[in-house]
Amino acid sequence: MRQLPLIAGTDTTRTLDALFINAPLRDYTLRPRTNDYTLPVLGMAYIATYAQQQGFNVGVLDAEAHGLGIEETATIVNEATPRWAAMNLLAPTYEMSAKIAAQLAPGIDLMVGGHHAKAMPDRILNDPRMRHLRALVLGEGELRVAALLEDINNRRTLPGVLWRDPRLDTPAAGIAGPKTTAALLGPDINSLPYVNRAFLPQDPYQAPPTAADLRLAAERPWISTRGHWEANIVGSRGCPYNCTFCGAAVSANPDVTIRVRSPENIIGELDQLHDEYGVTAFRFVDDLFLGVGRVIDEQMTAFTHHKIGDRYVWDATGRINVLDRLSDADLDRLVTNGLREVALGIESGSTRILKAMDKRIDAEMTERVAHRLVAHGIGVKGYFILGFPGETQEDLDATVRHVHKLWDISDRHTGDVRASVFEFRPYPGTPVWQTLIDAGLNADALLAYADVDLTSDGAHESMRQRDEFNFSVGIQFGDVPLTRIRSTLATLTREQHERNQNVTKEAA
Repeated sequence: MRQLPLIAGTDTTRTLDALFINAPLRDYTLRPRTNDYTLPVLGMAYIATYAQQQGFNVGVLDAEAHGLGIEETATIVNEATPRWAAMNLLAPTYEMSAKIAAQLAPGIDLMVGGHHAKAMPDRILNDPRMRHLRALVLGEGELRVAALLEDINNRRTLPGVLWRDPRLDTPAAGIAGPKTTAALLGPDINSLPYVNRAFLPQDPYQAPPTAADLRLAAERPWISTRGHWEANIVGSRGCPYNCTFCGAAVSANPDVTIRVRSPENIIGELDQLHDEYGVTAFRFVDDLFLGVGRVIDEQMTAFTHHKIGDRYVWDATGRINVLDRLSDADLDRLVTNGLREVALGIESGSTRILKAMDKRIDAEMTERVAHRLVAHGIGVKGYFILGFPGETQEDLDATVRHVHKLWDISDRHTGDVRASVFEFRPYPGTPVWQTLIDAGLNADALLAYADVDLTSDGAHESMRQRDEFNFSVGIQFGDVPLTRIRSTLATLTREQHERNQNVTKEAA
């Protein structure tokens, strides 16, 4: 039995104030994981780091990263005997979290947060498996979690904290004065400590060289052709857009003030990760690091001043309609400052579906932006959704053609286009969720997430590292049968895998 060594960042000589638990995507005792790497739980690590700074002894158990099962995860938590167990609730992993929570030992109090907690607080408060629940935290949790660790009675004065009153058996909520509410709900992200990477078992990590690395090595000798250390980082919080399927949609998060870290604050973390771990490549995983022209200009001015491109490479999320407005000089500056790849929410090749998603783009714009990016040597990672509500076979065919056209564009230039394709799944709290409920669909059915093993489509190797994508609620939302959706997904993923192999060979 693998036990306490799997808890990251804790001081084993002291009582454990809180153990933050990232539930597994599925019970890995039933079917072992195929991922070699999963994205780090940066949000959880931010909360743990702040709590640690306030003097509390905390740890993180990333059951997904370690490929644990439900029983094993619960056993580790109970043997650690923390005062609090804390969980980040997400719709696809809620059932895993609830089953772990049901097995918590008496005396361990539970706090929860995350997108699912925010979208369906009443449902969670009424779940009998959550009998240990003492605090449900809505939104950003750093300051309020630390206050709860100090004294559970603080919850009465903390905005956005819910629980069930044990005497009245009714929901209760904390109430704070107007002067403290804003600061508690949206902390100053420039004043938060840099994430303590001791809480993240897989970050920084040693990554194999990408095709871009091999291409850039000639002009940037510090880039190793044998791979280098990479780390994930958050540059901002909040998103100004309202994509109907997205949990970060602005209409689903009216409490979130959009904030961007100052360039100096970001660069300080880059340099700290380099000095401490030897990191030379970074991935900005916030909703839209390259999502506002004014912010891009401010960040790149500072990056140029600090010669970031002479020392590091980095990848980032971007917004297609914003990048479409950048000049060639702007793109040149991004390249000079180390930009290696942009992740874009392309989603579909159908104008009709893109409009239903409220993407504010079309296929022509995506092709134009992708062409300009790869012509400047910037890679593109495009995300695509298959099976969106109302999608027809014609819409699906348009998306497949769109993917192939983007591949064709990249084949004529130095930058590469990678397609990451997954099946639509609804998330509570998003605009499309309410549309589906209004159409008569049942919430229980929409929440019936299950993992789907797509290796039966003959794409086993190409499906590696896709555990987090292969989920479904088993409902056909458009005109195309699920079997065809999944077959198309597997085919595109297999083709992308083959392209990855060929690009790497050519670059080497």
